[in-house]
Amino acid sequence: MSARNIPTTKAAKPIPADKRQNSERLTTILIAPHVSEKAARVGEKANQYVFRVRTDSTKQEIRAAVELMFDVAVEGVQVVNCEGKAKRFGRFTGRRNDWKKAYVSLAQGQTIDFAGVAKP
Repeated sequence: MSARNIPTTKAAKPIPADKRQNSERLTTILIAPHVSEKAARVGEKANQYVFRVRTDSTKQEIRAAVELMFDVAVEGVQVVNCEGKAKRFGRFTGRRNDWKKAYVSLAQGQTIDFAGVAKP
């Protein structure tokens, strides 16, 4: 067999020291919950919550941040990179910033209370 026929796997890149999971960084990963009709529909159907997150965050960091901040068990994370729109302001053209959205699936029976109302 020649060397060309041997399948190769990509080695996982080590996480840089500035992106390692420490609690200080994890508290800055989640920017805000994303409120929309689709987010409400997904929340009811699949027990998923949608968050706006930092553009340089990873799925592992998002999972750890949600588990740290809301004390829930995360089942999975899907990430969407949203491109900013090109906009015009009179004769000037501009562009909105790119942003990242995360769909976080929680384990069965887990919920997140955004209102912060204490339950008796």
